Amino acid sequence: MRNKSDKKKPLVPSLRFPEFREAGAWEVKYGNSLFIQISNKEHNASLPVLAITQENGAIPRHLIDYHVSVTEKSLKSYKVVDIGDFIISLRTFQGGIEYSDYKGICSPAYIVLRAATEEVINDFFRHYFKTEKYIADLNRNLEGLRDGKMVSYKQFSEIKLPLPISPEQQKIAHCLSSLDEVIGLQAKKVQALKQHKKGLMQQLFPAEGETTPRLRFPEFREAGAWEVQTIDQLASKIAQGGTPKTSIPKYWNGDIPWI
Repeated sequence: MRNKSDKKKPLVPSLRFPEFREAGAWEVKYGNSLFIQISNKEHNASLPVLAITQENGAIPRHLIDYHVSVTEKSLKSYKVVDIGDFIISLRTFQGGIEYSDYKGICSPAYIVLRAATEEVINDFFRHYFKTEKYIADLNRNLEGLRDGKMVSYKQFSEIKLPLPISPEQQKIAHCLSSLDEVIGLQAKKVQALKQHKKGLMQQLFPAEGETTPRLRFPEFREAGAWEVQTIDQLASKIAQGGTPKTSIPKYWNGDIPWI
C-alpha cells in the first residue's frame, strides 16, 4: 500500500556519468503514473503470436522452440502488443516484466503496459525491471505469488519507480545495451567453440570400429594404432604401480590444432 508520509532521502545513484553529476536527485513516481494498461484486441490473423519468455522477452513463437496450438476462435481474444510495450508475466518472482521488440498478439492472461508519458525511455526501464532491487520491490508487494497468485496492474502501480531526466535515462540505457551486445557476441563465440570442440573430439578419438584417430598431433602420427583395454585392465595396471598409456603428456601446452 502507498504511504504518503513515507519520507526517504533523495534518490541519487552511486555511479553517474560526468554530465549528470550536478543534475540533482532522480524523481520517484508510482508505476501507474508512468505506464498505462493496454487491452487492444483489434487485430487480424497476420500478426504473430508472441511467447512471453524471461530469456528472450516477448518473441514470436515461431522463432523459438515453442509449440502450443491455439484455435482461431481463441486468437480473437488475444491482445495487441506494439514494439516497445512491456508485458507482465503470470509469475514475476524471478522478474517477469518483459519487453517486446516485436509487434504481435499475446494471450489475454497477460497485462500489456505502455509508456504513459514522453518522460519514459523504454530501453531504460527494460533494464531497470530486471534489477535485483525492482524484483525485490515486486516480491514484497505480492503476497502469495508463489501459491499461484497473478500479478495485477494495481500491484504494479503501487511500486515506486525511479525517473531520471530523459537524457540520463538514454545514456544509461545505451551503456547497458552496449554491454548486452558484447555479452551476446561472446555467447556466440562460446557456442562456436563448443561446436568446434565437438568436431575435434570426433576426429581426435577413433571412430567406432577403428583404432586410429583421423586427426593426430604431429609427434604422434607415426605412433601406430591405439591400444584398446578394458577398465579392469587399466585398474589392474594402476594397482600394480603402472602408468596407463592414456595419461596426458606433461609437456603438452594445451595448443589446439585449429584446422
